[in-house]
Amino acid sequence: MSTPDNTPNQNDSQNRKQSGKTINKKQLKIWFLIPLIVFFGLIVMLYMRLGKPVEIVTNTALERPVPAFELPLLSDTTRTMINDNLPDQPFLINVWGSWCPTCIIEHPFLMELEERGVNIVGVNYKDDIGNALSYLNQRGDPFSMSIQDLPGQFALDLGLTGAPETFVVDGKGIIRQHIIGEINEASWQSRIAPCLIVLNEANKNNDNPDPSQLEEVCK
Repeated sequence: MSTPDNTPNQNDSQNRKQSGKTINKKQLKIWFLIPLIVFFGLIVMLYMRLGKPVEIVTNTALERPVPAFELPLLSDTTRTMINDNLPDQPFLINVWGSWCPTCIIEHPFLMELEERGVNIVGVNYKDDIGNALSYLNQRGDPFSMSIQDLPGQFALDLGLTGAPETFVVDGKGIIRQHIIGEINEASWQSRIAPCLIVLNEANKNNDNPDPSQLEEVCK
């Protein structure tokens, strides 16, 4: 009795194995090429940007009215503050938080400004109310009022990039200057005080600030 010839089956099996190996090699080559393609793509993008200025665009309320808000008063959250509660003379808006290390550094200078008669409205940004009140109790309160901006949207509408930041507002509620980071005696003398002098003079005369002066001292 003759034994069945399995040669065709064996050949088919070998062909399938070789085909499988070929496919696996192709897949490996494709996976190996993907990082190289991504790498060369990044090189091309960087080359195209070479020599071009990098600009960071933030949403800022500079030269516009203080954004509309309805937020609780920090010292009494049952009271809601709105734009009409803001001073009708030039003042500062200072965005702060008890969690902010630079705010702690800045705070003694804010206390000095309050002693000099500078009107500062505080915006307590994304803070726990207990921590915020404790912060003011321990370090002193330089603010004529502080509003609680727990969601943080009002500060973002102002153009906040990170606390602390200060905004100089004229007597008609227009933001004229935006100071990023800590304010101190140096920035006060070189930037903020000259801007406030022009704004206070215009407010005293019930007039709009001179645009050329604003461009020079409130930049």
